[in-house]
Amino acid sequence: MDERKLRILVIEDEKPIADILEYDLKKEGFEVTSAYTGAKGLKKTDELQPDLVLLDWMLPDLSGVDILKLLTEKYNMPVIMLTARGNIDDKVYGLSCGADDYITKPFDLREVNIRVQAVLRRFKKSCDDRANKQGIPIKDAVVYVPERTVIQCGEPVDLTPKEFDLLVWLITHPRFVFTRTCLLDEIWGYDFAGDTRTVDMHIQRLRKKLHAGESIVTVFGVGYKYVSEED
Repeated sequence: MDERKLRILVIEDEKPIADILEYDLKKEGFEVTSAYTGAKGLKKTDELQPDLVLLDWMLPDLSGVDILKLLTEKYNMPVIMLTARGNIDDKVYGLSCGADDYITKPFDLREVNIRVQAVLRRFKKSCDDRANKQGIPIKDAVVYVPERTVIQCGEPVDLTPKEFDLLVWLITHPRFVFTRTCLLDEIWGYDFAGDTRTVDMHIQRLRKKLHAGESIVTVFGVGYKYVSEED
């Protein structure tokens, strides 16, 4: 599947530690970027919109806890604290400020990988559960996945099964760019006898039926992506 890699931002002032984390996490299939100060970390967060942040407690310019509070107020992404402060009071304080997990230095890279994967799984499940219960808002419409319905301005939208599947796939992978072939394989299956024009026709119909249709963006020469109003 032609899907972007999950992004991890490492905010760590000790470059050797940041380098080894970046190297190891890239081996695990993540897209990894490092920032060596709190200010640069906040800037990188704005630029990259990472899926997870590994955040050092002790930074030269800003407190890791202060950065943590800013991240949890502004973004919806998991944060794992990295710190040499191993006493239980510090751990409790970090978690109470919004951290999703806590890794004490020195650490084993195997532990880092396991904790990163576990936090991402929990975060995705939490988001999926919330979306299933409350629906996924897109402009003035709400998509209810279990019921396979879309309500727009209080009225149901008449979508075909494939239109609905295509819409859900795009809105649950915001910012990801998918080729037409990838969408064809994912929604219609690898044994589908049609061609990529099928995807184009379904996208056109979605755009006509939904007020949020303009949020399904054509990436010329590549395919399509969904961009939410928040993006």
